[in-house]
Amino acid sequence: MSMEAKFFRFLKVVGVGFKARTEAEGRQLFLKLGYSHEVEFSVPPAVRVFCFKPNIICCTGIDKERVHQFAGAVRSCKPPEVYKGKGIMYIDEVVKKKQGKKSK
Repeated sequence: MSMEAKFFRFLKVVGVGFKARTEAEGRQLFLKLGYSHEVEFSVPPAVRVFCFKPNIICCTGIDKERVHQFAGAVRSCKPPEVYKGKGIMYIDEVVKKKQGKKSK
């Protein structure tokens, strides 16, 4: 099976116990994000997903639009949070951290 991979989007999963794994040759993506259930994604046909490490997700495919759309959908289920920087972010994304409440 030769699928020309042209576009890549790397996602980074940040947080204690947060993990990603793929099944069915990159057709399904499972995320552990601290919810009581695993979040499951069915990967669209034009997109392939790989996990090199449990915290790095690589979305790849020939259709830039679809790759980015899927990566966006994955990110949106746990967008990075501004206080601790936990969540799913693009690998080149910089999360501006906010100052927590100052204790007097």
